[in-house]
Amino acid sequence: MTTYTIEPTRETLHGAFSRDFAPVLIIEPGDTVLYRTLDAAWNVEPRRSTNISERPRKFESRRTDGSDNGHCLCGPIAIRGARPGMTLEVGIQEVSVGAWGWTSATGWPHPVNQRLGLADGEEIMHLWALDGDNMTGRNQYGHEVKLRPFMGVMGMPPDEPGLHSTSPPRTTGGNLDCKELTAGSTLYLPIAVDGGLFSVGDGYAVQGDGEVCVTAIECPMERVTLTFNIRDDLRITTPRARTPEAFITLGLHEDLDEAGFHALEAMLEVMMEQYGLERRDALALASLVVDMRVTQIVNGVQGIHAVLPHNALIINPQ
Repeated sequence: MTTYTIEPTRETLHGAFSRDFAPVLIIEPGDTVLYRTLDAAWNVEPRRSTNISERPRKFESRRTDGSDNGHCLCGPIAIRGARPGMTLEVGIQEVSVGAWGWTSATGWPHPVNQRLGLADGEEIMHLWALDGDNMTGRNQYGHEVKLRPFMGVMGMPPDEPGLHSTSPPRTTGGNLDCKELTAGSTLYLPIAVDGGLFSVGDGYAVQGDGEVCVTAIECPMERVTLTFNIRDDLRITTPRARTPEAFITLGLHEDLDEAGFHALEAMLEVMMEQYGLERRDALALASLVVDMRVTQIVNGVQGIHAVLPHNALIINPQ
């Protein structure tokens, strides 16, 4: 198996999904890619001031055709043999934060800010110094948090023409913002186009379920190590994951209730596959051992993830 490296350059960066993007790299199943990523906002240096008008230097030579309007992503890569209907398996080996990050909140017209009466007035900025050795972050006010880094965007384009925004998550992944997808986890995504055309970006040093102020600790990543495989024996219609702690299924919809039902439907499928259960029994047992969590409420398409801890359910043969 081969390991490749992708650096953030003009050739590897983009801010949209498209089935028409040429891959920057074609790999074999089982290969590993080591990425270095910018933050979602294309910054190449940390903010020096909380004054919103004083903006940091951004990546130069951004395209003006709309393909750089969204989150700063690295890729896409193609996996040889990936075909629509198959499943892409993404093994998350390592996610290492850069030295700085930021959190922006209030003062702009997002539905959450409007609902809370905080859309007008001042946008505030928390500037974070990140310590990847001790896994802590500290802002200018002395607030300290434990870090739990992950990538907010991991995904592939739909099989539809044109450019597609990086903001809403889709069945093929993208802006999932699921804090469970840390190092040691495996993400499974339905493939919609030949080669898959996988991209990654939007690094987070830590985020709570919901991402309620619309940002987390947004940060560059020094190392993101992903291993790719193709599963033609696993047919899924929504993203799912296996973490060291649990099975996870992700439901996505503009309506949070619908997102919850999508996550639950997918979790019943997991329980039927893993434990040989009938669907009715899977639902009864899910009520006892499955947690339904709000992934995020801020991306237009909202997310619910269902969580089934390993060993929460033991099937004893009769």
